[in-house]
Amino acid sequence: MSEDDPNRGGNFEDVAKALAEEVTRAFERISDIDVDELARTASAEAERARQWIDDLGTWLREQAAGAMSGGFPGAAWDEPPVPGPADTAASAPADDPLKHAGPHPLDLPTAEQGLALAALDSGRWRIEPGTSMLAAHGDGPGPRDALGLVRELRVRDWLSAAGEITLAGRSALKRWLEAS
Repeated sequence: MSEDDPNRGGNFEDVAKALAEEVTRAFERISDIDVDELARTASAEAERARQWIDDLGTWLREQAAGAMSGGFPGAAWDEPPVPGPADTAASAPADDPLKHAGPHPLDLPTAEQGLALAALDSGRWRIEPGTSMLAAHGDGPGPRDALGLVRELRVRDWLSAAGEITLAGRSALKRWLEAS
């Protein structure tokens, strides 16, 4: 390329001047950024994240306290604390005879549980394979709370993990039919 080339588009000084002007404009745009506003926004977002984490921690503590408050007879957290010398003078709370009460295989089924056991026994309802979901097959209405109902039946040992009615479940169905 020679300096005589008309396609060159200007000389070195013009290119350097244009480049310098562009860099100056970029610095002006950067100086227009409100750093204080950015800091306030970042601080507000950090405060929102901190509040969310605090709320999550509170919820987790509440869930853990609820899980540890009962429903697991014989668990270490269910045992009453051993009274010390200072505790003997304090008034002892009345013993709750139902403190460790929970679902039992000999419970009388509720109307919804009895209907579910009858529908499962007749084949109108089935547990979908690989799930805990009750589904209606054939005529008749389906369950209202399919997942909760399956959980209730399983926790009382009326329903096996495979979705079959157990011997205890058949006895519960019999008790429910006799009581109806």
